[in-house]
Amino acid sequence: MAMMERQPIVAGQFYPADPGSLRKVIASYASKPEKPLEAKGVVVPHAGYVYSGAVAGKVFASVHLPGRVILLGPNHTGRGTSLALAPGGAWRTPLGAVSVDAQINRDLLAECPGLQEDPSAHLGEHSLEVQLPFLQVFQPDFRFSAICIRTADYSTLETLGHGMARVIKSLKESVLLVASSDMTHYEPADEAARQDRFAIDRMLEVDPRGLHQVVLERDISMCGFAPTVAVLVACRDLGASAGQLIRYTNSGEAGGDYGSVVAYAGIAIT
Repeated sequence: MAMMERQPIVAGQFYPADPGSLRKVIASYASKPEKPLEAKGVVVPHAGYVYSGAVAGKVFASVHLPGRVILLGPNHTGRGTSLALAPGGAWRTPLGAVSVDAQINRDLLAECPGLQEDPSAHLGEHSLEVQLPFLQVFQPDFRFSAICIRTADYSTLETLGHGMARVIKSLKESVLLVASSDMTHYEPADEAARQDRFAIDRMLEVDPRGLHQVVLERDISMCGFAPTVAVLVACRDLGASAGQLIRYTNSGEAGGDYGSVVAYAGIAIT
């Protein structure tokens, strides 16, 4: 098994590089509910925190966070294999190192045909890195596995989802599935909200095939729809029956430009 110590690549750009500032920013997003949701999975955005941090923070603060997490995100760099598992070792953020879950990695490789260890897909990819500081603040004692996806083939994503569910069912502890995705890119805010509603409805119905179909048919520029499809398949296998929209917003809320926005949805799958 290969080992990797991954250094942060977007600290100081997408989120503060100073540990104290980073903790303070994340704490400002947290409005803990009286009773956290028992979610099988979540969908969270991955833009700079000034744009989407409040959405991701509210989702992570709203759900029970177990000590084991599987992160899935899209491949923005085009490097590496189509289903790339980050090798064992640790990922660093300004808040310290987080260990990769060696047991879940082994189990995923055994249960998910097509999944391969591949550090090259992860080294320059921001979509999973930006989730780690939230987890470090809200659940300091966690391990994770990370999968970077560069395919939109439904049967491949479905097979991955079924395999992840088998791995999670075999474990004594609970595991949270995290799909990292932004929603519509570079459309007027009203049009983005209209388009995204089609995708959000499919996610709330825990309908992976419906999400895959509507994103492709309506040309919705949801960058992480493939990881989300795989997570919805797994959540359904694990007994999830509904999603809850925690928050939806767009970059115009922070930047003031509503003529061309990137939109963000935060969803808990229960």
